[in-house]
Amino acid sequence: MINACCANDKSVSVHAMGAEDPIPEGAIWLDLVTPDANERAAAEAWLGLAIPTREEMAAIETSERLYEDAGALVMTTLLPMNVRAPDLKTSALTIVARRDRIATLRHADSQSIAVAVHRLQGTVEGGRDPGNALLVLLDAIADRAADVIEEASAEFDSIASHVFGEGVDSRKSAEYKGMIQRIGKIGLKVARMHDVCGSLERLFLFLSAHAKTVALTSQQKTLCKTLGRDIRSIREHADALDAKLNFLLDATVGLVNLEQNQIIKIFSVLAVVFLPPTLIASIYGMNFEIMPELQWAWGYPFSIVVMIVSVALNFLYFRWKKLL
Repeated sequence: MINACCANDKSVSVHAMGAEDPIPEGAIWLDLVTPDANERAAAEAWLGLAIPTREEMAAIETSERLYEDAGALVMTTLLPMNVRAPDLKTSALTIVARRDRIATLRHADSQSIAVAVHRLQGTVEGGRDPGNALLVLLDAIADRAADVIEEASAEFDSIASHVFGEGVDSRKSAEYKGMIQRIGKIGLKVARMHDVCGSLERLFLFLSAHAKTVALTSQQKTLCKTLGRDIRSIREHADALDAKLNFLLDATVGLVNLEQNQIIKIFSVLAVVFLPPTLIASIYGMNFEIMPELQWAWGYPFSIVVMIVSVALNFLYFRWKKLL
């Protein structure tokens, strides 16, 4: 599928088109979503260079992700939207930028693309400039990255309040397991955002160094550097959140271990408390023929009283030592 973003004298409009449809006049941005061979060929003819394949988009080398070709910048970055998927798979976005047009290639839905298009449609001035469209797109991606980290931070605060406020009951294994899983999912989300912010940082540095290729104005170059600093601050926030997540995980496991140790301590103390009466009962349970107490009328009450007294003395001792 191809979405063409076209600019006229009054506004910016978006047209959905197929491979057989001609590129609309005034198109400044083509958004390719899982294109077929014909759609790729039409976009390549419009751009004047080859578009990276899906396998090339997955390459991790910087030279494969960021390069200049035929007077255009080809930049591939990870999308922040991928961290919201249940399977946490990454999704890449390739941006091909020329002086007079840009194109994006992706194989998944992106909230950032939709936001960028909406912003362009509401732009009164500068919306017809491909350089402005490029920076609006990058700004939307940076905003989305910030939103994901803010969501992760808010979820962390919720879990931390529960763990250090209400606490985690180790006897409720489902609650304990669910809490650990929630912390783990936030950790995975933050780890993905490290990759996203790293790829975006490299993209902004590359774009700043090759601003002349796409004819960015001084104001646009300043905005590009500002977005790069924003991404760096988001990454630093993710680093801090990652450290707090490790602390929260250790604290959760530690509190549950402390509760379990307390239960084990109580059982151990109770075993010692009931050890003397067990010994007394064992003595009088021996089957010897000659035992003086066997013929004693008060033998049974006496043994019961001795066992109760031994339990009471042990209990009072452990209470005095604050072990119970």
